[in-house]
Amino acid sequence: MERVNKMVAEKPVVIFSKSSCCISHTIKLLFRDFGVNSLVYELDEIPRSGDIEQALLRLGCNPSVPAVFIGGKFVGGANEIMSLHLQQSLKPMLKLAGALWV
Repeated sequence: MERVNKMVAEKPVVIFSKSSCCISHTIKLLFRDFGVNSLVYELDEIPRSGDIEQALLRLGCNPSVPAVFIGGKFVGGANEIMSLHLQQSLKPMLKLAGALWV
């Protein structure tokens, strides 16, 4: 868990993904379309990423990707991010975290 905490502290928006996951791709595109410069970790490209994946599962992200952190806090996976977006709550959350200036 400590490794994940260090990773999510690096930028206002951190996304854990797998390069082969189409849902992860959609979430990354959503943030890119907002103009957010997210830090993306592709778990299938990180050696020994099993401990990261286990930490994400313990946080409640099942499946483990995509897992989105905003302002250092775990927000959720694709369902949670899309729900926030549809409720028009995602952009204010991104602004508050300093990831969006519009």
